[in-house]
Amino acid sequence: MLDTLHRIRRTVHEDVRTAKENDPAARSTAEVLLYAGLHAVWFYRVTHAIARRGHPLAARALSQVARFLTGVEIHPAAEIGRRLFVDHGMGVVVGETAEVGDDVVLYHGVTLGGTSMAREKRHPTLGDGVTVGANATLLGPITVGEGATVGAGAVVTRDVPAGATVVGNPASRVDERPDSEAGGEEDEEREGHLSDGTARVH
Repeated sequence: MLDTLHRIRRTVHEDVRTAKENDPAARSTAEVLLYAGLHAVWFYRVTHAIARRGHPLAARALSQVARFLTGVEIHPAAEIGRRLFVDHGMGVVVGETAEVGDDVVLYHGVTLGGTSMAREKRHPTLGDGVTVGANATLLGPITVGEGATVGAGAVVTRDVPAGATVVGNPASRVDERPDSEAGGEEDEEREGHLSDGTARVH
């Protein structure tokens, strides 16, 4: 029991610290505690624990309450690592078989969705340190490698290599785009930002 309480306390502290570190608008811990994205992550951690203890219906019921209160829908069966930061949160959807590593950042409107009705792996896997920009859609059992960045509004249906940056619909790597498309982005990339406003991960 004490070990469980210790883990919960550590996780809560980590999540709060992560939110403060990733949001330049955060002025205090008290302010961060008001964030809907943070509430959504905590709801997920509770529902996931309930589901793992053999109570999937109760977990789903609570996750729907969380969806109503936060605007974020994370399936209790999804596997999510430590220090997830959901910025703004509204409209984020994480499917049942999605896997999310440590230190991942999801902006508002992100969908980690499936492409089939099969009762098997059908949602994306995100490695550690992945950043997914606002309104990006990632579909199917694809893998986004460690440290990769998905630009805002991108539609991703193929694997993304570790450390790569992809943008557009359909998504393509920045260093593989035609010169006519990539030329206007080069200066912004040198300063660490993509043209769609998603910061590059360093």
